[in-house]
Amino acid sequence: MITKYPLLYRLCPPLLIAAVGFFLSDGLLVEIAINWLLLILIETKGLGVLGLTPTPRRGVHLLAGFGIAAGMACFNWYLQTIFSGSVWSLNPSFTPARFLDGTWWTMQSVLYEELIFRAALLYIAINKIGVRGACWLSAICFGAYHWFSMNAFGNPVQMAFIFIVTGAMGYIFALAYAKTKSLYLPIALHFGWNFINTVIFSQGPIGNQLLILKRGELFNAYENTIVMLVQYVAFPALAYWYIVKRKPQVTEVSPPPPDAHHPPQDHSKIHQS
Repeated sequence: MITKYPLLYRLCPPLLIAAVGFFLSDGLLVEIAINWLLLILIETKGLGVLGLTPTPRRGVHLLAGFGIAAGMACFNWYLQTIFSGSVWSLNPSFTPARFLDGTWWTMQSVLYEELIFRAALLYIAINKIGVRGACWLSAICFGAYHWFSMNAFGNPVQMAFIFIVTGAMGYIFALAYAKTKSLYLPIALHFGWNFINTVIFSQGPIGNQLLILKRGELFNAYENTIVMLVQYVAFPALAYWYIVKRKPQVTEVSPPPPDAHHPPQDHSKIHQS
């Protein structure tokens, strides 16, 4: 039965996961199933092409990506605090349970977007139109998506700003997957930035978290320019530098077995004519 209907056999696991996801109203499971189905039906591949299997190198990318994003987010808030004279206080009702809930909410929001824009669709696009075109396509879609998620319709200036800013980060995240062939780095970069802003500095839709802003003044034009450069230039630039300048993975290839009719030659001596 399996050998007679191999495609049907391969479709069973993702279909089962999709059914469970719908039953439990779990969007992440449904997204995983859809990605799996797309890879099977279009590329005859499995989820392995998304680079989800843990390895030491991917662990390094995970830590480095989170460190870069979290560090830049903290620096950004440090500058805002200095410039505005902000006063922060610890949230007295912030408990370990709320920390876990906020962290998981942030991770879910990141995974939702990564599974849409940097998973099967990006892999398929890379194979169809190449890395550069696929990354730009992913960036455009990511920027346009934030018009809906941020409810920016009706304000052309805001729409243009959101499209450029989120589209630029979408390109960085897509390039991170394309260069590492794994979702670890884009997820780490995305999560690190969102985690600091949402869970630490309470700048998200889930309300007050660890730190609560008591008071602060508005920036002047010079200070606002510096903050914007950190957010929208320095962070993407640093992430881009890490993606393109990181040490490439070296794959060791075993030498082919010697041919019985042509024994291996001794290359230790170089013939000079």
